[in-house]
Order: sequence, then C-alpha cells, then structure tokens
Amino acid sequence: MSLNRRNFLASTAALASASMLPRVALAADTIKLGSILDTSGIFDAYGKPMDMAMRLAVDEINAAGGLLGKQVEVTAYDTQSDMALYSQYGQQLTRQDQVDVVHGGILSASREAIRQTMRKTKTPYFYNVLYEGGVCDRNIFINGVTPAQQVEALVPYAMSKSGKKVYILAADYNYGQITARWIQKFVADNGGETVGVDFFPLDVSDFGSTIAKIQSAGPDLVIAPLVGGAHLSFFRQWAAAGMKDRIPLASTTLGVGNEHKVLTPEEGNGIMVAYNYSQELDTPANNAFKEKWAAAYGDSNLIHEIAVSNYQGVLTWAEAVRQAGSLDRDAVIAALETGLSIEGPAGKVTVDPKTHHAVLDVHIMEFANQGMKVIETLPQRQPIDTQAVCNLAANPGDNTQYEIQI
Repeated sequence: MSLNRRNFLASTAALASASMLPRVALAADTIKLGSILDTSGIFDAYGKPMDMAMRLAVDEINAAGGLLGKQVEVTAYDTQSDMALYSQYGQQLTRQDQVDVVHGGILSASREAIRQTMRKTKTPYFYNVLYEGGVCDRNIFINGVTPAQQVEALVPYAMSKSGKKVYILAADYNYGQITARWIQKFVADNGGETVGVDFFPLDVSDFGSTIAKIQSAGPDLVIAPLVGGAHLSFFRQWAAAGMKDRIPLASTTLGVGNEHKVLTPEEGNGIMVAYNYSQELDTPANNAFKEKWAAAYGDSNLIHEIAVSNYQGVLTWAEAVRQAGSLDRDAVIAALETGLSIEGPAGKVTVDPKTHHAVLDVHIMEFANQGMKVIETLPQRQPIDTQAVCNLAANPGDNTQYEIQI
C-alpha cells in the first residue's frame, strides 16, 4: 500500500471517528441555544414576545463578545400552540440539533411534555414562566413567580379592599387546579372563606351562567386564575353585567400576556394583580430595557411579564456559563447553585440553590387605563411553596412535582 493511500485511509478513519463523537467534543464554533415556544396559534400573544425577548438577550450577549469566545446561535421551533409538537421538537433539539441549553414552554403541560427529555439527555432546561410551583428537578431552572411568591401577597391585599368571602374561577388544567388550592389556603390563612370554586376548559368563552351563580353566592371578592383568549371573555362579560363595580376582581394571570391592554378601562380598571414585572416600573434597568426593545422592534408595548422572565432566564444562563467557564452541564449547574444573581428589567433575580427557582421582587398592582399601576413592592420573595418540599442539595436525584394538599 502506498504511503499516500495509507495516509488517506488514516485520515478517513479519523474523520469517521470524529463524526461519532458528542457535539461538545468537536469544539463547535458556536454555542447552540434551543427554544420551543407557541409563536403562532391561540397562545401566540404569550409566545411571540417571549421569542422576541429571548432573541434580544442573545443579541446583547453576542454584541458583548458572546460566551467563552463563541457566538450564541438560536435554534427555535414554533409549536403552533399544539402540545404534541412540544414532544417532537424537544426530541429534535436534544438529539438531532444537540443544543447546549433549552429555554421554552409556556403552559405547564408544555413544560411536562419536554422536561423528561431534557433530563434524560442531560440538556440544561430553563422554564421562564409564572406557574403553579412544586417542580423539583436538578436539571431545570425556573424563573417565573410561584403561588407562594404571588398569591401570598395578592390575597391579603385584595381581601383588605373587599372582604372575607372569596369565589375562585380557574382554568381546568394543572396550573389552575393547583393555584386554586393555593388561593384557598391563603384565603383561610387570612381569616377568609372560599364560597365557590369553578374550573373551565381553555376553550370556554361563555360565562353567563357562571356570573349568575356568583351573584347567588354573594362573595366579597372574585379571584380568577383564568388563562388564554377565550377566558378573557369573562372579564368583559363581568363588566357588561354591571358586576365590576359591585364585586372586586383579582387575578393571578390577567395581564401576563398584556390582556389588560385589550380590555377597555371600563372593563379593566381596578383589577388587582401581583407580578414580577410591569412596564410602569420606573427604574434605570427597566427604562434601559424598554429603550433597547424599542430600538430592536420599534414598539415596547408588546413587553409583558413572561417575556421579561424569558429575557432574564437567558441572562441567568449566560452568567452561569461565564462563571463556570464551560458548557459542561454539571459545571453550569454548579455555578447556578452558588446562588448566582443578575440584575434584570424587573429587578434582582437570584437562583435559589435548594429548589432551582428564582428569588424575585413581587409588585402588587392595579389596572389603570390599560396600564399596571404599582401599589407596593415586596422585594426578593422566596419560592417558599417549593422550598417546603424540595431540597435538591440533599436529594439531587429528585424528579417530582409536589402539589399542595388542603
């Protein structure tokens, strides 16, 4: 065999061996960030701004030199608000695209459709959305508010402005069911009484009989963890029935997708909420963020709660990569578990090492002329609903979603 042929065969064998190596061993020239969101379909009002926020964060990271000397490349999939596509794209991102991290999911069902795939493939996963709490999994990091951060603040404030008798209307799936139980707990803890609880599938848009039922029950306050465009009809029908000025409303979800900008002032003014973010926050960080958003997209009115959570989630991951000096999953997780913090548009965001949830500022707010007026800021609220049952430092192999029992 000639020397040239021997060298050729050796080179071919080396290439073949290299093609079978994991992606990280090939020293790729970019870092791959995977995203799965509903950027079309019935949940696009949530997903489109989340996608825009993620891309804004990546652009900022890249403009500052990237991470580890490499640019961050986005591989994004639109699920078209179809839960089945979350599973398909989760597999594709981790097995075919071999991304270094995944940020994605909106509804709790979408998170659970991909969470086990991320865990099995050891792909770090960030779920950057307000949710019902309780997930305990070392592979996931959650940057949205949980009920003990939000509901614990909202319920006593709303009851102080209305009364002790509370009626709950909730979306009929994981988020609504669990959040309704948290509301019942905090109503009782504050000396109140839950006089009714009703659940509604996401496609229900006629609330006429429900409004009549509420009138018969005679509550002092209605709290509504309702979700999506169909459920927005309740708030319009409530105002049209002349009820808004008779029985106050609070919600754990209304406004996270800028629904308050769709309601007229007559329909929305005075509704009480508690979130991590409002466009009305007059801080240097938020004002700078809105200016960057407007420069990139021309209109900052699309910014909402979970878009900011997604932006802050990407920045949190990026800071962990910097501190780890590596994309290695265990090294990145270890950096996050130091109690890493970033400053975001909504304030300081700190990773709780025990639960992998975020410690966040929570703002009690009321809708006013299609804005969110900040009434009170409760700084650095702990995710105590999850801390009570989840301890990943002691039990790193835990893989449970704990639920409140009442």
